[in-house]
Amino acid sequence: MTVTIYDVAREAHVSMATVSRVVNGNQNVKPETRDKVNEVIKKLNYRPNAVARGLASKRTTTVGVIIPDISNVYYSQLARGLEDIATMYQYHSIISNSDNDPVKEKEIFNNLLSKQVDGIIFLGGTISEEMKDLINKASIPVVVSGTNGKDDNIASVNIDFQSAAEEITQHLIESCAQSFAFVGGDYSKKAQEDVLTGLKHVLSQHDLQLDDKMIYNGDETYKDGLRAYQQLDLTQVDALLSISDEQAIGIVHSAQDNGVKVPEELQVISFNNTRLVEMVRPQLSSVIQPLYDIGAVGMRLLTKYMKEEEIEDPNVILPHRIEYRGTTK
Repeated sequence: MTVTIYDVAREAHVSMATVSRVVNGNQNVKPETRDKVNEVIKKLNYRPNAVARGLASKRTTTVGVIIPDISNVYYSQLARGLEDIATMYQYHSIISNSDNDPVKEKEIFNNLLSKQVDGIIFLGGTISEEMKDLINKASIPVVVSGTNGKDDNIASVNIDFQSAAEEITQHLIESCAQSFAFVGGDYSKKAQEDVLTGLKHVLSQHDLQLDDKMIYNGDETYKDGLRAYQQLDLTQVDALLSISDEQAIGIVHSAQDNGVKVPEELQVISFNNTRLVEMVRPQLSSVIQPLYDIGAVGMRLLTKYMKEEEIEDPNVILPHRIEYRGTTK
């Protein structure tokens, strides 16, 4: 049978209120009484009911985490940073995979609310307008990490994708690139918009343009990179920017299979810098997003909201850098 708080109180000859204070770390208990209660808890193998404790304290010490694709290396690295900070602040996480499906995402969000989580964090992906409305109406704090860029109404953590794209484009032009292509995806629509803005801005400064036929949208996977190469006429392109490492690697492999030399004939650079970039040959040039930090800072921002601490800036932009490896000149 399940051991209850009543059983512990009876065995320790104290009130249930005293057991509750010991379990919740209340210091207003005599040391000898606390030791006796803890001894009984250990003896009976008592496990406090988290739901009941949450109802009493109006806190469950749990947070909901919504991820588009937990199998994707990019999102798993974000999740690792989040989880470490959650553990540091003694929060437990409920991780749900949304498949970047707006309907499923809404169902998960409402389900997490019904579980009375203390806060929710979105890791990556594109948040629909309907979901933004739900976030703004939520009774608990919500933070987005690695997604959507700056939104004045929603707390977020990200990098400046437009600035990164401008730096990359300038470098590629200085490396003699004159024609460009861009490969993006539905998981990162806002980041994609920012990258295209930065790319087009620098191209215009050099009297160059990005042909709309050289823009591809997919699902940010390796196979999607193979499809992108087949759909785009990359024989007419000097350089390609890809929002995803997996896509970029697919493009590099397709180029090699078709006798196109990388980077001599086609330069390729991505925006994730997951561990995959060093597993290919040539190694993939990439924008280094501090993925662990994006997840960690997002969780720390959420803890501040949940603890009602002072927030200096709800929209945190973390620094990035660019690593030019073997797929660029």
